[in-house]
Amino acid sequence: MSRSGASKLQGRLRRARRVAVLTGAGVSAESGVPTFRGTDGLWRQYRAEDLATPEAFRRDPGLVWEWYDWRRQLVATCQPNPAHRAIAALERDAPEFLLITQNVDGLHRKAGSVRVVELHGNLWRVRCVRDERTTENLEAPLQDIPPRCTCGGLLRPDVVWFGEALPAEDLRRAFEAAESCEIFLVVGTSAVVQPAASLPMIAREHGAYVVEVNLEPTPLTSTAHESHHGKAGEILPHLLGLTPVPGPPSPVPQGPPCSP
Repeated sequence: MSRSGASKLQGRLRRARRVAVLTGAGVSAESGVPTFRGTDGLWRQYRAEDLATPEAFRRDPGLVWEWYDWRRQLVATCQPNPAHRAIAALERDAPEFLLITQNVDGLHRKAGSVRVVELHGNLWRVRCVRDERTTENLEAPLQDIPPRCTCGGLLRPDVVWFGEALPAEDLRRAFEAAESCEIFLVVGTSAVVQPAASLPMIAREHGAYVVEVNLEPTPLTSTAHESHHGKAGEILPHLLGLTPVPGPPSPVPQGPPCSP
């Protein structure tokens, strides 16, 4: 179904108690979050797959942190767009709600989302490799590279690197929400990266009304109850019946965000 087609979503939302949302890189791209595959200066000689790994961190934590410090400084200039704000508004109206995101930029929380599962972690959290404690760190740029915990151990970005498993508790919550929700929104994701790609299908199998919003068709398009193609920041507030919330203009995206 195109954006111009009749949507049953608003009526269903008024009756629903349990709502789940899955978001991907397309949401953040509309906020100008840049690609991170080594397009600037020093980083042209590295691939994300070579830096975002436990092995790279053990080999040279300073180099890995220089890359993440650069990334964090770029993301720090980005602001939530109308899609982020629409999802935060939806959460405030839903008795039971879970946002499941594959993004690590923290823009959903910045927009006001609270009930969030960040499947791939968060750039603004750090984890001690010695005692496994996680803390928030909003420094951009970092004062010390590599940063250290108060216990003396090295801190690492609290993101899921290549070769690492997704957090078991986050996955449990995501699958539980997919199985129990009445409405499942899929926003700005290609619907091909597992295990997240299986969530909307599980939701549909358990009776949820599945709505897709994405720039272009995906493998989910033919099976979703509604599929709307275009910018999520333009379509989602319209679908949810929201008056656009004023915010800073979104910069022109420089490419899809990617990698842990």
